[in-house]
Amino acid sequence: MPFALILLAIVAVGAMCWLLFTFAVFALPLFAGVTAGAWAYGTGAGWLGAVVVGSAAAAFIFAIGHVLLTRLQPLWTRVLVALAFVAPAAVAGFYATHGIVRHAMPSEAWQLAFSLMGAIAVGGAALARLIAPTPPDRTGLHLPA
Repeated sequence: MPFALILLAIVAVGAMCWLLFTFAVFALPLFAGVTAGAWAYGTGAGWLGAVVVGSAAAAFIFAIGHVLLTRLQPLWTRVLVALAFVAPAAVAGFYATHGIVRHAMPSEAWQLAFSLMGAIAVGGAALARLIAPTPPDRTGLHLPA
């Protein structure tokens, strides 16, 4: 039975990591949007106002990050901006992994080990996705086959 639980934890962590790898770039805008939406709701904007403010804040943070990553020339400045996006992704990877393995593993040491592996994997995937060079636009070019 413990072996089946460990296998279940590995499969579940793999599925969650895949989701987190796919959406890790959006962790900072999501956190900023949720925070802005919670603030708006707390000030009396209602649920519709909170959704609008949160969505606008998330879109603004994502747009600013995109502009900075595409316009900044030195690599070290791009890495700093990318790290601002990677840190929330790594935190999300840690807690998502920890939420899964705490139900399947009794040992807190192994829970922490798997959670750290999830944080490193998700943070690394987000960093690789953010600092990867964008391929050139080949629309309209007639390249020989």
